[in-house]
Amino acid sequence: MDISPTQFKRCDLVEATGRSWWDDSSLMDNVPNNAVSSRTAVFPGRYGSLDEVVDFVTGAAQAASVDADGVNAVQLAVDEACSNIIGHAYGGGGRGEIECTCHTAHDPCTVQLRDYGSPFDPSWVSDPDLECDLEERGEGGLGLYIMRRLVDKIHFECSSESGNVLTMVKRQETSG
Repeated sequence: MDISPTQFKRCDLVEATGRSWWDDSSLMDNVPNNAVSSRTAVFPGRYGSLDEVVDFVTGAAQAASVDADGVNAVQLAVDEACSNIIGHAYGGGGRGEIECTCHTAHDPCTVQLRDYGSPFDPSWVSDPDLECDLEERGEGGLGLYIMRRLVDKIHFECSSESGNVLTMVKRQETSG
């Protein structure tokens, strides 16, 4: 399976640099098509499923040779994303499902989470004010902020046909 920008036609990539996926197609450079594998699992949209989802993506991150710190980052980002899906898209009531697909190559690891809950657009969420006291900080935005810092690329797509799709890419850290 080849992971290419055409999979993400409907929406530009959302990331700290503001570049779109097409501006950084180097994510899959030098990775032969046969070196990429995919696994998909569907989990109940409830908080009790978080450990299972995290275990599933841990195996993918390790298969992509992501180092221990990177694996921890993927685990935390996926836990936060799934918590948001459960709490916001599904209202916390344990309804719906979370489809998790992991694409692995030697480097990078790509995790895609899909739900059919309430629509989500990251532009609706303001960046948190990290300078003010906790008591004065408005609610919301911190989880998305943290997810953006934990992974290398993050992409949101929402449509009535395909639901809410969050794609996160974590590359192997390079020393130097």
